[in-house]
Amino acid sequence: MKLIQELKEFAVKGNVLDLAVAVIIGGAFGKIITSVVNDIIMPPIGVLVGGLDFKDIKIIIKEAVSANEKIIKPAVSINIGNFLQTSIDFVIVAFCIFVFIKMVNKLKDLKTTKEAVVEDAVVSQEILLLTEIRDLLKK
Repeated sequence: MKLIQELKEFAVKGNVLDLAVAVIIGGAFGKIITSVVNDIIMPPIGVLVGGLDFKDIKIIIKEAVSANEKIIKPAVSINIGNFLQTSIDFVIVAFCIFVFIKMVNKLKDLKTTKEAVVEDAVVSQEILLLTEIRDLLKK
């Protein structure tokens, strides 16, 4: 019974819920990045390399076996193009995450700096008041 209670406590903690939300948003973000890579970035790169589609780059190890125009056994190949596409996707996703984290950190630093300035202003006013009080007491 204690194990079930601990599991419930763990499952409803903020960190677990935050992680679940992050995974869902990350999946959606991954789809967006995949679309950006496949639909926007890769076509111009394909044109630059002579209309070559990266997904078509492969090394065929064993040809397909066909009879009467039916494929009995598909070809065995090393799909270099898919690997290149996935690698490019990864680099772009990593770059986007880097930029996003950098922006979030900048916003945090900006907020911290503003809070420090406000605290300094409050402390400065307190020091001024205390200095005036001290001077009045001296007189």
